[in-house]
This record gives sequence, structure tokens and C-alpha cells, in this order.
Amino acid sequence: MKRILIVTGQSGSGKSSALQVLEDLGYYCIDNLPLALLPEIVGKLDQENNLEQLALGVDVRSTRADLQEFDQVFEQLQKYGSVDIIYLTTQDQELITRFSASRRPHPLAGRWPSLHECIQEEKGLLLPIQMRATVNIDTTDKSVHDLKHTLLSKLGQSDNLIVILQSFGYKHGIPLDADYVFDVRHLPNPHWDLQLRKLSGLDAPVQKFLSEFEQTGQMFEDIHQFLAKWLPAFAEGHRHYITVSIGCTGGQHRSVYMVNRLKQALEANWSIQVLHREMKHWS
Repeated sequence: MKRILIVTGQSGSGKSSALQVLEDLGYYCIDNLPLALLPEIVGKLDQENNLEQLALGVDVRSTRADLQEFDQVFEQLQKYGSVDIIYLTTQDQELITRFSASRRPHPLAGRWPSLHECIQEEKGLLLPIQMRATVNIDTTDKSVHDLKHTLLSKLGQSDNLIVILQSFGYKHGIPLDADYVFDVRHLPNPHWDLQLRKLSGLDAPVQKFLSEFEQTGQMFEDIHQFLAKWLPAFAEGHRHYITVSIGCTGGQHRSVYMVNRLKQALEANWSIQVLHREMKHWS
């Protein structure tokens, strides 16, 4: 067996959807087995089947003792192939909204009186797994289609490093799945120019406005030089992806401009994926 994925995260964050995506990608998927049994089952599958890709769904319904012994389970699984952990997370308020809409109880509902308490307890129980996660995905604003796109990008379909450049707005929250976050809110804001307000950083008038300021060029050079220096190190470490998030206030002008300019500077040497998280909010 060559590749084993452990798919886990907060209840309501999309674990079942992620497993369906992986099944479509050719992974043999197993869900909701006790953690302690996984090494034995994986070993049996390795002997009896010629499986190249295996995905294992794990959640908080495993016993507390099993979750606390996760490090031992992880080390035993490494005997059968490379092991990556996909951890799905979602902002608390969105989880509450999802559970209210589905009318399904949280897996810990019998132990804690409120949904908020269940969510906080679950975070603590899953912490041993989260600490080992190699792929973190924030599904707060993601549809199933978005989740599939993110999985494809972050898992990679080759040994080449994929650089994900993501623009976002601080007023909508910092991305939880970013490896690096750069703040460009100090740059002049096109929002205050009424002729530019409804445009985005992809439009030529906004690009011209920002490019005329010296500090814009200085910020770009600093981020570009940092990435040019350290991306080769990530590639040599056999990372499949790295997510670089650029944030401004609303995620429409400055961050979008900077992501677009970085893409143009890096795409000759790296495989680039661009995500503009707040596009749905653009006026």
C-alpha cells in the first residue's frame, strides 16, 4: 500500500463529503471504525488486496482512550505506507448553523447540555490528531464543489509542489488552513475612491491605482523574495502544497491585486492555484 489518508475533524465540517470525493478519486474508503482496530484492518487489507490508496474516516465517536493513544496508532499505520492526516475545521457559528439546519444531534449531545459545549469538548478530544495533521482545510465557506477543488489542490496529483495563493478579507475572518498569512491593510485603499469601489484587484484601474504607490511595490518585493527563497525548501521536503493567504479589509481590492501579481511572478517556476475567497461578497 502506498498512500493512507486519515480523514477527521469537527463534526459537521464535511468528513463524509471529503470521503466521497476521495472515493471518486480512486481511494478505498473506510469510515467510523474504532481507532484501535485500524492497524489490524489495514494490515489485513495490505496482505489480501493490491490497494494503492486507502482513506480512513475517524471522528469523535472513537473512545477517549483510543483518541489519546492516537500517536501509537499512527506509528503502526506507517508500516504500510505514507500516512497523511486531513483535518477539517469550521468556525463555531457556522457549525451551529449547520446542526440547526440539519436538525441532527451532535455526537456528544448526550454528554453536554449545549451545542456550544459539545463543539468545544470535541476540539479537545481531537487535539492529538489535529497536532499531527498534514492537510488542514477550513470548510466554513466551502460548498462540496469547493471542498473537492481544495482536496485536489492540497493533495496534489504529482510530486510537484502546488502553491495556493488565496486572497481574503479580515472582516470575514482569517483562513484557518493557511500556512502563511500576509496583511496588506496598510496599503492605500481603493475602496475610498468611488470610481474604484465596485471594481476588484483584477481590474486595470485598481491595479494602476495601487501600483503608483511605492509601499505597494515594497510589500510585493518582500513577499515575493520570501517565497522565492523558501518554496524550494518546501519542495525538497516533499510537500504537496503550501497555502499563502493575503488579507485586506474586505478581500476585494488590495489582497486580490497582490495575489494576482504574485501569481504572475511565480507561475514560471511553480504550479499555482488562485482562490479569491470573498468573491461572492464583491459589490
